[in-house]
Amino acid sequence: MARIAVIGAGMGAMATAARLAVAGHRVTVHERGPDYGGSLGRHKRDGFAFDTGPGLLHLPAVYRDLFIKTGKRPLEDHVDLVQLDPAVRHVLGDADATTVTLPGASRGGVAAALDETFGPGAGDRWNAVLGRARDAWDATRRPLLEEPLSPDRQALGRDPYPALRGSGLLRRRPPTLAEVAGRELGGALAELLTARVETYGVDPGSAPASAAVLPYMEQTFGSWYVRGGLRALATAVHERCRERKVEFVFGSGVRDVLTRDGRAAGLLLEDGTEEPADLVVCGIDPRRLPAGSPTRAPDAVPARGAGVPSRVTLLLALRGARPADAVHRTLVHRDPAHRGGAGAGTVTVMRPDDPTTRPDADHEAVTVSAVCDPQTPQGVPGAQELLDRAERAVPGLRERLLWHEVRTPADVEAATGALGGSVPPPALAGAGGRLLYPANTTALPGFYLAGGWAHPGGGLAHAGMTGALVAGLIVEGDRFRGSQ
Repeated sequence: MARIAVIGAGMGAMATAARLAVAGHRVTVHERGPDYGGSLGRHKRDGFAFDTGPGLLHLPAVYRDLFIKTGKRPLEDHVDLVQLDPAVRHVLGDADATTVTLPGASRGGVAAALDETFGPGAGDRWNAVLGRARDAWDATRRPLLEEPLSPDRQALGRDPYPALRGSGLLRRRPPTLAEVAGRELGGALAELLTARVETYGVDPGSAPASAAVLPYMEQTFGSWYVRGGLRALATAVHERCRERKVEFVFGSGVRDVLTRDGRAAGLLLEDGTEEPADLVVCGIDPRRLPAGSPTRAPDAVPARGAGVPSRVTLLLALRGARPADAVHRTLVHRDPAHRGGAGAGTVTVMRPDDPTTRPDADHEAVTVSAVCDPQTPQGVPGAQELLDRAERAVPGLRERLLWHEVRTPADVEAATGALGGSVPPPALAGAGGRLLYPANTTALPGFYLAGGWAHPGGGLAHAGMTGALVAGLIVEGDRFRGSQ
């Protein structure tokens, strides 16, 4: 039995801790803040409640597997998972404010909805693109999500999205997702693909075509909400850790990782206390560790680390009941006249049909969010712009508004510890490997990386996968080849 110290109590860190505890190790989690969950926060005021981080779960199988492998009671015994149907409504940025509502996890239903909105053949073109995205998913699912990152990253550096024969894209550099969308879908239909990818914090204009796997995953495996908000998922994972005798120490910031004989040997806490350990798992933004520390090897952060975007979120308390025809998630596209300029890109409006989010049936809680770049001038959209955009999804919003609160990148940084409030996107194949993350093992023996800043990257599902990867590497060592 090894003594294992885990830095941070985010979802990836807790998933790792639970699996290691089941394997018989003594695990202690040190969290600088007062609570667990990382980005999965919950804000309550006047009977309203809002998710302050992710609002949906994709690939719930990751957390189902975690609960199967760490105890007798499955995930559904702890949280009420609801699959969205409709999955999403798009409000386009054209003069007519065209809307299209897409059903959940239904290839045929999506095709029919697209044909009705954009004309016959639109659904076939969409399914053809997602069919090629499926090929990319099949080619990279294991090496990108389920296996330790290979030291030879060349295979994942190549874009697995099959080029459309005769498109002309074979004869030059690999196309970006935006180019593929424009050529294979065109017009407003292309915007549905690029907008969906943009919500992950991925720029369609520079991302490889393999980014199409993100909407493919949504359409194939569904989008899921947790009654009571995603915070309930964090609570369930924390309780599972406690059942497995994981110890949590809150208000326990880490100054550095101790080393002895060339390997990790514990933690130096901010109060000067030394906590010895046989192994250390870092579940926080590794840029928070001292620059001169042995833990800050050259690959300790992804090449894009300094430019990872953040999010700005608007919490809206509304008078009046949630309309019967409201959908849970609406994506409001940018006006084409402002594309490429300052301000918000795609804006996500969340309207959960969940009594726990509101004081009574005569009120509604709405969350509005947008990816932003706090490092650039005017990179963070203001509340008025977000309200203007949200009103296209919620007619009469301003007349119903009781109050609103803004969560800025500074609030994200305070909650998660990520520098600049960065919110890491999932890893993607292609682009020469620049969208990959550091391996879960490091140059310092006994020191491992988990959570959204390690392979396979950000997002609830991807961060949760690090639990299986790090635990496998620690328990099985070099023999570990990935989750089964």
